[in-house]
Amino acid sequence: MSAEIICVGTELLLGDILNSNSQYLAQQLAQLGIPHYYQAVVGDNLDRLKQVIEIASNRSQILIFTGGLGPTPDDLTCEAIADFFGSPLEERPEIIEDMNRKYAARGRVMAASNRKQALIPKGAEVLPNPTGTAPGIIWQPRPNLRILTFPGVPSEMHRMWEETAVPYLKSQGWGKEIIYSRMLRFWGVAESTLAEKVAPYLNLLNPTVAPYAGKGEVRLRVSAKAANPEEAEELIAPVAKQLQEIAGLDYYGADNDNLASVVGELLRQSGETLAVAESCTGGLVAQMLTEISGSSDYFWGGVIAYDNSVKKRLLGVNPQDLEKFGAVSGIVAEQMAQGVRSHLGTSWGLSITGIAGPTGGTQSKPVGLVYIGLAGANGEVASFEGRFGASRGRSLIRHFSACTALDVLRRRLLQK
Repeated sequence: MSAEIICVGTELLLGDILNSNSQYLAQQLAQLGIPHYYQAVVGDNLDRLKQVIEIASNRSQILIFTGGLGPTPDDLTCEAIADFFGSPLEERPEIIEDMNRKYAARGRVMAASNRKQALIPKGAEVLPNPTGTAPGIIWQPRPNLRILTFPGVPSEMHRMWEETAVPYLKSQGWGKEIIYSRMLRFWGVAESTLAEKVAPYLNLLNPTVAPYAGKGEVRLRVSAKAANPEEAEELIAPVAKQLQEIAGLDYYGADNDNLASVVGELLRQSGETLAVAESCTGGLVAQMLTEISGSSDYFWGGVIAYDNSVKKRLLGVNPQDLEKFGAVSGIVAEQMAQGVRSHLGTSWGLSITGIAGPTGGTQSKPVGLVYIGLAGANGEVASFEGRFGASRGRSLIRHFSACTALDVLRRRLLQK
């Protein structure tokens, strides 16, 4: 038995509203161990709604609707469901009473149009809405088909799901197993390269391993089906360990980790501190670091050296080197890192200088060329070249630069 999520609303198709309901419901279904293979988004149109219901009801056994339960003419979810299954709509007096009570509590009188929300298919159970006026339904129009409807307002839907839908589904035998996942995170390796390295693991059945990629990061989701999180973790742990060993230093963390949080924890553990000097990223590395609570323990500050005069006056970059090699060069990146480390008195200095575009590139120094500098308290200094490609655009080039800089420091800290 599998579930299908159907989100109703033309505003979703137009992109006016972010469809967070489908993500929430997908996560909740996994916690109940309910397989979920399809999602659909459909506008406020009766015929198209019924077409979606026809397809979904022939391939899934639990249909979960969000949206289309309001009082306006374009709220058509219940009407479409009832019409498709040949059931009349009936007005439920308990829904009218509940709506009148809620309006009275707000000092208002319910409009006549709200009575539409009390019309549900004959034989359906009311799925109560404790906070809003639009109730949902729980209905079994066929022996092997269950339908649950929810309003599109996320806060209302969440509470209705947790207080009524989950107990109902558990009473039907669901929730005895869960689908539990751990997300392994990697930087500095292409998705195809990592997939080739871990290819034998991509065919496992329980746990399963699936690759994902986005904005430079590669992820491996390791998922197990078990009676509880502890049993699932026992299945996941050995596979996750093997995947980490295969990836080596390309693996940097799991689940809610990010490069800034991992670097921060490494600095905290070693009792070391960091300062940054940024040109093309304009403070992005500092922003990533300071988004972590407690980062003041190891991050002391930075300099946004966007203009060359700042590189010279505040960071001590040699004017002759700027003239000879240009601001976008390894030697300037090194001097920026040394300068900010020295001025702020930290263990490490990290710098970025590059061409984020879309203008400013040349044949020898194209858009996307970035140099990262790293300086340590023991006198070590190094620079690293990155070529992130003009086609990625300014925002992604800056993102890749900031993340790669943090990754350079992470790898260095792990080598100690």
